[in-house]
Amino acid sequence: MSIPTTDTTTDSRTGGRRSTTPTGRTAAMRAGPGFVLALVCTATAIVGIDGAIVNVALASIQHDLGVDHAALQWVVVAYGLLLGGFLLLGGRMADQLGRRRVFLTGIAVFTGASLLAGIAPHAGLLIAARAVQGVGAALVVPAALSLLAVTFAEGPERDRAVGLFGAVDGVAASAGVVVGGLLAAGPGWRWAFLIHVPVGISLLVAALVLLPADRAEERAPRLDVAGAVTVTGGLLVFVYALHHAAGHGWFTWSALVTFTAAGALLALFVRIEARATAPLVPAALLRNRTRVTANVTAFLAFSALLSFIFIGSLLMQQALGYSPAIAGVAWLATTVTLFVAAMTGSRLVARIGGRGLLIAGMSLVAVGAFWMTRVPADAGYVTDLLPAFLLAGVGFGFCGPALQLGALSGVSRSDAGLASGLVETSREIGGAAGVAAVSTVLVTGSDLDSFHAAFTVVGVLAVLGVVVAATGFARKGEMS
Repeated sequence: MSIPTTDTTTDSRTGGRRSTTPTGRTAAMRAGPGFVLALVCTATAIVGIDGAIVNVALASIQHDLGVDHAALQWVVVAYGLLLGGFLLLGGRMADQLGRRRVFLTGIAVFTGASLLAGIAPHAGLLIAARAVQGVGAALVVPAALSLLAVTFAEGPERDRAVGLFGAVDGVAASAGVVVGGLLAAGPGWRWAFLIHVPVGISLLVAALVLLPADRAEERAPRLDVAGAVTVTGGLLVFVYALHHAAGHGWFTWSALVTFTAAGALLALFVRIEARATAPLVPAALLRNRTRVTANVTAFLAFSALLSFIFIGSLLMQQALGYSPAIAGVAWLATTVTLFVAAMTGSRLVARIGGRGLLIAGMSLVAVGAFWMTRVPADAGYVTDLLPAFLLAGVGFGFCGPALQLGALSGVSRSDAGLASGLVETSREIGGAAGVAAVSTVLVTGSDLDSFHAAFTVVGVLAVLGVVVAATGFARKGEMS
């Protein structure tokens, strides 16, 4: 993961060299780099937390709104479906319409949808609000990461900033479970959504006042509409197909049709991009080995992370009898160690290289997952669960900074949003695929044995991540 110290970058659309300011800092720094970092980390935190906060509140939602099991899953799925489908488009919009503009739009949409979800009188409106939240999040995340990419010069400065961003991003998923459990047991499930409203309004005010206006000369004249429609549609159908197959079977006609439709749309997207004069995804962006490997590893890492949290939460509540609040608090061990490990990893990446950090991180995740395959029916938290939770926290924490840095390696200013959208898409689709895979295993097994089998799947995903990182990234000296 070569992190050059100069500020000359390659424009993937022209193949030419572009120079930024002598320090690599942009107009965004008039607001202060520390402010930009705090702003984007807060934004990505509320988006990440929202993806997990509702999980332990589902039973309360079902009771209050009278939702059946078939509809209940859509309270979770609708958010991830729209988020995963629109991330790539959101990233390109940030590049072409302005990062500040897209960031503000995303926060506004997310905040409004959070309010609507919190006051929803019935399941239909709640699910619709969750879908709109996903669209808003798909605008926020790539715009936030691309703001970092153009604010901090490649090298130690960006390493530290992206390390903190990756730490917050990774912690958010497990923190969401903790917050969701406490809210469900306290003021009620509606506050799992309403809590975002004051934070979102504060972010809007701060960004409006302190972020500089987008530079008009950086905006591209047009968006590849055909490419945007086909890739967004293809990703939406693919994520839907994963969730559908998990509940109805992988080889049913409905599953096969939806997967085929997704494949056809994505194949059409590839054909459109090959002929487009201003493609949504420039081919040069995918020629960087480090960036491609980082995206594949991100897919596997977040497949393991989200499925680990998903089945771990179910195991504690369904097999071990934990309440939602206690199950949420139990994840604090993972949340805290993940944050500490991510901050440590942002410094270690310069010493041992991103390749070594990813191999170490995914190996620890694999050990933690395989540890969970031996959890007994009378498991104690300290002796049986805590070791695996700590290993997973350290492992996932190590992965975050290396993956974010790899995804942004050598990216030009004009493609920072798209590169950010690519890695976030890999994460979201990976998470959806992982949860779908372990959900299938859970319904085919019996009680504790099915949980053991599901954790075996998580372990295998982590091992695959080790293999990809070891073979895809260059060794230290070329990846740092």
